[in-house]
Amino acid sequence: MINSLENKFLYKPIFFRNTNSEEKRLLEELMKGDDVAFVFDEIERQIAELIRCRFPMGVSDDKAEDLRKNILGDRNVNEFGVWVYYPWRKTVVHILDEQEFIEVRTNRNQLKISIEERQKLASKKIGIIGLSVGQSIALTIAMERICGGLRLADFDTLDLSNMNRLRTGLFNLSVPKVVISAREIAEIDPFLDVDIYPDGVDESNFDEFLNGRGGIDVLVEVCDSFEVKIKSRLHARKAKIPVVMDTNDRGMLDIERFDLEPNRPLLHGLADGLTEENLIHLSKEEKMGYLMKIVDAGNLSERMKMSIPEINRTLASWPQLASEVFLGGAITTTVCREILLGHSIKSGRHYMDVEKLIKSDK
Repeated sequence: MINSLENKFLYKPIFFRNTNSEEKRLLEELMKGDDVAFVFDEIERQIAELIRCRFPMGVSDDKAEDLRKNILGDRNVNEFGVWVYYPWRKTVVHILDEQEFIEVRTNRNQLKISIEERQKLASKKIGIIGLSVGQSIALTIAMERICGGLRLADFDTLDLSNMNRLRTGLFNLSVPKVVISAREIAEIDPFLDVDIYPDGVDESNFDEFLNGRGGIDVLVEVCDSFEVKIKSRLHARKAKIPVVMDTNDRGMLDIERFDLEPNRPLLHGLADGLTEENLIHLSKEEKMGYLMKIVDAGNLSERMKMSIPEINRTLASWPQLASEVFLGGAITTTVCREILLGHSIKSGRHYMDVEKLIKSDK
């Protein structure tokens, strides 16, 4: 186990339960070495909060102590719950075990998300392609816990210019974006099942990403690659998986219910005529023409219209703002949750244009 820590891009935490003699031995061995720098043990605080969540009207101190003893059962405090090791932080944290952890961590979701809805969502999986814009979406999904598993795909690593909208620290420069996101999710909720695709997605793994190991229930596509935008939809439509895309300029959001409309044209018909075969023959100018049609260039924000002619001239890439990206995380999470709960969410394009809403017409 210790040798595996040499991998600098680990992203999955390691669990130890002291009720298991072998896991207890391994944890003790780990704690004696140089691979642990910090230990956080706030389990008593979590037990107290578990009681408060179950008895929101409050209980007497004596009753609280009885409830604490009942929760612990025949275990001592060190044996209760689970010890989670985060190798990239050299840190061990003592937390409630899975069911109690989820119960407390999602308590403040109620009744906006009911217990029954939470249980239904726990069986769902969401795939996200593109982890710049997608990081905010992935983290919001994880915080709300609207699924039990996430698949994250992006081939890119973190550059300094990404940090105008990708929430992370300078120590993550050059780290794969999927690893950054997966680690932060694990630090929020180590019980969420997260798989990463650090080489991105292409013809070699589209089927695995969408359909492997039970498949995904919703695809969130927020990548920069024109080819991946089209090919991911072709594969998602074939697999009858709904697609959600946040473009963040003017809060533009696209919903394509391929699960309900298996013959629906890609991108509401804006990508008509594109196939996997003819994609490879498109010139750079033709791709840009399709892209401008897809984003409805005439309806872009004025600042975006000013920026497009400057790309690769005075601007290195598309402009994106943290405020718009974070809004996209909120909107996309809401749409995914509603789709996964089986609510009536139709295909279409929507705008959540905050600037237009708040600026005076006078």
